[in-house]
Amino acid sequence: MNVKIEQVNLQNKNHVDNFDRKFTVKEKIALSMEDGKLTYSIVPVSPYEKEIPVDEVEDVNSFIDNDEKIIFLAFVDNQLAGQIKMIRWWNGYAYIDDLIVNPQHRGLGVGKSLIAEAVRWSKEKRFPGIMLETQDDNVSACKLYQSCGFILGGFDAYTFKNIKPNEIALFWYLVF
Repeated sequence: MNVKIEQVNLQNKNHVDNFDRKFTVKEKIALSMEDGKLTYSIVPVSPYEKEIPVDEVEDVNSFIDNDEKIIFLAFVDNQLAGQIKMIRWWNGYAYIDDLIVNPQHRGLGVGKSLIAEAVRWSKEKRFPGIMLETQDDNVSACKLYQSCGFILGGFDAYTFKNIKPNEIALFWYLVF
């Protein structure tokens, strides 16, 4: 299988945010501290469906030819497979604002290919590293980030308290 990565441009920008964002939650991350380090285990839960909504999107054109942010699209056999949005974060890190892979392409290396491209771009732009936020019920994303060298650096039990009281925000870091 060949994953082709393209930077968003005027010709392909119509593909941005054109993804199925649903998945079944079957397990969650259970956090703990060991020797001053944040660790986790994976615990099963009663399955339920979740859909991650599309954020209020800035004008896609603002991501074209911009040193502060970029979108990469992934294609498998000329089919749209995934995307990653990168922005300069307030603390100087590159930030993964969105990473999504269509269901039929999950588990095939599309996410890893997108992260590899994000790492290449971030190093080229001289960011000190990459950070992101995901949730404790998105275990497959957490496994992906860890497999790509990211370290769980923190959490916030109150980020989603008002809208999803049982979700915990997890912050992952890849420091260069």
